Amino acid sequence: MSDQKCQEEYIRRIHKVQDYIEQHLGRSMSIEELSNAAGFSKYHFSRIFQGMIHESLGHYVTRIRMENALFLLAHRPDKNMTDIAYELGLSDSAVFTRAFKNYYGISPREYRKEYSKNCKEPFLLSEYNKNTAKKEWEGNPCPVTVQITIEHLEEKQIAYVRHTGTYETLAKEYENLIQTLFVHASNQHLLVDGQNWVLAMYHDNPEFGEESQFRTSLCLTVPEDIPIQEDGILGRMKLEGGLYAVGHFQIEREQYADAWNYMYQEWISGSGYVPRGYSPFEVYRYVPHVDEERQIHEVDIYVPIEPIHF
Repeated sequence: MSDQKCQEEYIRRIHKVQDYIEQHLGRSMSIEELSNAAGFSKYHFSRIFQGMIHESLGHYVTRIRMENALFLLAHRPDKNMTDIAYELGLSDSAVFTRAFKNYYGISPREYRKEYSKNCKEPFLLSEYNKNTAKKEWEGNPCPVTVQITIEHLEEKQIAYVRHTGTYETLAKEYENLIQTLFVHASNQHLLVDGQNWVLAMYHDNPEFGEESQFRTSLCLTVPEDIPIQEDGILGRMKLEGGLYAVGHFQIEREQYADAWNYMYQEWISGSGYVPRGYSPFEVYRYVPHVDEERQIHEVDIYVPIEPIHF
C-alpha cells in the first residue's frame, strides 16, 4: 500500500470512530470498544488517534460530551441535571456536575442560570458566515422565502467526505470536496437518477464548539441495496431517521446564514418543539458542482426535533 493510500485509510478509520462516538454518546465507551470501531489494536489506538487528531482520545470524548452539555443546559430547559447526565452517558447528576465543573470551572446549574440571564440576544447559528449574516433580526420580517413542514424521515445510507476545521476553510475547500464526493461516488456506481440527495451535515454546534475542530460532512444518500466501499476518501454512515422540522427555502448564495438563523431563532421558539440530539443538515435541491452560477438556491434545512415537555 502506498504512503498516500495508507494515510487515507488511517483517516477513514479515525472518521469511523468519530462517527461511532457521536452515535453512542449516551453510554460509556471503553478503549476496547472504540479501538474495535476504528479497526486498530487497543494497544496502539490511543497514540494513533492523538497523532491524527492532535487531541487525546479521552479529551476528545470529554470535549464532545461537554459541548453537548452546554447546548442542553442552554436550550433544553425541560431537562434537569439527571436527564442531561443520562443523555451524555454519565451515571448520575453528581458525576455530571463534577465533570462539567472540572472542564469549565463552573457548575452546570450556575452556567444555566448565567446563560439564561445574559443571553439577551439569541445566538446566530450561522456565525460561521459572519460576513453575510444579517445581525438586525429582532423586529424584522423574515428576509428569506420559506415554508416549514414537520416530517418523519426514514433512516438513510449515506456516503460522505469530511472536512475538519473552520467554516472559513470549509468555504475555500467546498468546491473541491463536492467534486471529490461525486467522482468517487461515480466510480462506485452510487449515483442513481432521482434517488441521491446531496447534503451537508454539521456535526458540531458553532455556539459551543471549538472552531478549529468543527466537523462537516458533505454527503450523498445512496439506496440501501447499493453497497458503499469505504476507500479512504469516501466514508459510510447512517442518516438518522425521526422527526424533523424542514425549512424549504429559496435563497440567494449570501442568504444561507439568514435561513439557518430563521430556523433556530424565529421558528423554533414558538413551535412547541425543541432540538433533538442529532446533527442538523441542509439538502440541496440542485447539484452544487454543476449549478455553481445558479442565482436562486432551493435548499431544505433539516432540524431534528421532538415535542417540548415540562
